[in-house]
Amino acid sequence: MKSVPKLIARFIGILLLSVILLAIINIALLGLILFKQFPDSSNSDSPYQYAQTVADNLTKTGDSFSLDVNDSTTLKKENIWAVLIDENSKQVIWHTENLPNNVPNSYTLSDISSLTSGYIEGYPTYTGSSNDGLVVLGYPKKSYWKHTTPTWKYKFIANLPQIFMIALSINVILILFIYLWFTGKLTRSVNPIVQSIKDLPKSKRVKLNEKGALSEIAVNINQTSRILQDQEKELKKKEVARADWIAGISHDIRTPLSMVLGYTSQLENSQTLSTENKQKTKVILRQSEKIRNLVDDLNLSSKLEYSMQPLNTTQVNMVALVRQVVVDFMNNDIEDKYAIEWLTEESLSSCMVYADKDLLKRAITNLIQNSINHNPEGCTIYVTVQQQSEQCVIQVEDNGVGITDAQLEKLNHSPHYMISRDSGLEQRHGLGLLIVKQIVESHNGKMTLGHSHYGGLSVCINLP
Repeated sequence: MKSVPKLIARFIGILLLSVILLAIINIALLGLILFKQFPDSSNSDSPYQYAQTVADNLTKTGDSFSLDVNDSTTLKKENIWAVLIDENSKQVIWHTENLPNNVPNSYTLSDISSLTSGYIEGYPTYTGSSNDGLVVLGYPKKSYWKHTTPTWKYKFIANLPQIFMIALSINVILILFIYLWFTGKLTRSVNPIVQSIKDLPKSKRVKLNEKGALSEIAVNINQTSRILQDQEKELKKKEVARADWIAGISHDIRTPLSMVLGYTSQLENSQTLSTENKQKTKVILRQSEKIRNLVDDLNLSSKLEYSMQPLNTTQVNMVALVRQVVVDFMNNDIEDKYAIEWLTEESLSSCMVYADKDLLKRAITNLIQNSINHNPEGCTIYVTVQQQSEQCVIQVEDNGVGITDAQLEKLNHSPHYMISRDSGLEQRHGLGLLIVKQIVESHNGKMTLGHSHYGGLSVCINLP
């Protein structure tokens, strides 16, 4: 994969760039600091040059000396004192008014040698030559760092920790800026890739910009998206073909089956048929009806599975609809061993949903029929409709044989209820529950299977 070494090379490049940039900035910063802090003998502002300027501007009139007004003002303003040491007597023959008391008035040759590159009583001194002797300027004690020679400014040494912290802060800020700049750029490149990876399982078409350091990844994701889209189209074609095939088979079965049912009904009502043959005819009629219902369920399930079943949605009162289904069962000569109890509160007269009335009626019918089919010894079926928040909840329970926890787990987490590897289960819950689940989900609802507190199976439907 070429993107990984390319990305690593970019990281290394950024690192080297950061180091070089930091080195340049630190060198420039150091140079600026040194330029500002070190006195330059060639600069007119340096104490070396200024001492000579003062010596040149000191003039003698008779036995007295006078200094240029500007120099006097500058010396006073900067708190710099000055003395003129006679070349022969080594005595101070002139000084400024601000001369400290502890500055001596006479010097030896050794003292003069020391003060030309050092201090007098802690004052940094600079000298300039005059026709009448040696001019000495004494700077404030904390103006220059006390070194072998008064080279370092005192403020520089005193402020060195702050300078160090400033330099460190600049380095940290620069590194942070580089990091944010690079990670921001990388994040902007990675975000579309992460989003596209999230979109791929949702069957969304992905089209990434195939440029930059992550171009190879973008190319692969785009290619994967195209493959998934093509596969989805092929799968859709197969699903439509399978649904069409099931619809065709259902039609082919129903046509001859209608003839079987018609002739069998005639035979069942025939007066010439013996009792034994009438009994056989009833069996044929009952099984044929089961085949017809099974074909109808298979066709409906197939349409719901592939979203080919149109929904004729209207406002439906689920209390009235479920009650009508219960009444229909009771009016259709349901066996005495199957009692149906209506547990809906009398105060609840309506529970409105926007749905396909016929499909929901089919779902409730399947649930009640499911309790009857799987409890051959008989059971009591409990039907309840409730209004909970913004949902209508329909619950159909029984006190029959129920199912085990393992079977319940499998039913709640199986995509359909037709396959059973457990010989004991014998596919007891087949298309009936599958169709109910498909109808509920087509209405954006939810179906939950559970144990009923009456002892059997409980099926709960939540409809928005």
